[in-house]
Amino acid sequence: MSIRPWLLSFFLLYLLVSCKTTNLFDSKKENNTVATIDSVFFPDSSYQYKIRKDDKITISVWGQEDLSIGSSFGIYNSNEIYGKWLLVDKKGNIEAPKIGTITVENKTIIELKDTLQSIYSEWVLNPIVDIKILNRQITILGEVRDPQVITVDKEKNSLITMVTLCKGFDFYANVKYIKVLRQVGPNVHIANINLTKSGDFLYQNIDLYPGDIVIVPSKKYKVFDKRISTIIPFTSAITTAAVLLGVFK
Repeated sequence: MSIRPWLLSFFLLYLLVSCKTTNLFDSKKENNTVATIDSVFFPDSSYQYKIRKDDKITISVWGQEDLSIGSSFGIYNSNEIYGKWLLVDKKGNIEAPKIGTITVENKTIIELKDTLQSIYSEWVLNPIVDIKILNRQITILGEVRDPQVITVDKEKNSLITMVTLCKGFDFYANVKYIKVLRQVGPNVHIANINLTKSGDFLYQNIDLYPGDIVIVPSKKYKVFDKRISTIIPFTSAITTAAVLLGVFK
């Protein structure tokens, strides 16, 4: 059975119209600006990490080893390997030496330090207290040369700094569709970062907070993010990362 010329022409025209190629470094405006990035990713100079359940905390009191756990002032520094830390339990509490149960969940490090200094001042003159959270971590997954979970001391760390610690992007990294996952309460918020376009660098090289997960996809999966919303309710950042990584396969 032969195909009529007009029908063949129509079919070829349809293929040409429906086929679409994408330039990874296209300069079309897909702005990651204040208008398009979720407000939880906006620069926030007042941000302070708040203690969470299952955090591992050390307490250092200068000259008071009996009040300290994993003291950074002693011969042996705070060390997660040797168990020199206090675990924040499911009720948000720790059991501090000589004090007993104290609620620490949702306190900043400064707030906890002030609380302990006030309590210790009953026994110690002008106590010097230092608090550390041993498990503040940022996870980098996907097309970087050394994907890893990075323990951080600073409150905020830029996206590019964290990628640099992973030895940079891999050759096949699609830096146009980087995703940053951040859990706020029961919800996971997702930032879509495009590092190929000019301008708005402040909203590209965003500050990462402890607990954030960064996913760098491969170039051949450059359209997967169009199927993912920018906020996923009632889940965890780890679960969301697993779902997104499943899309990569």
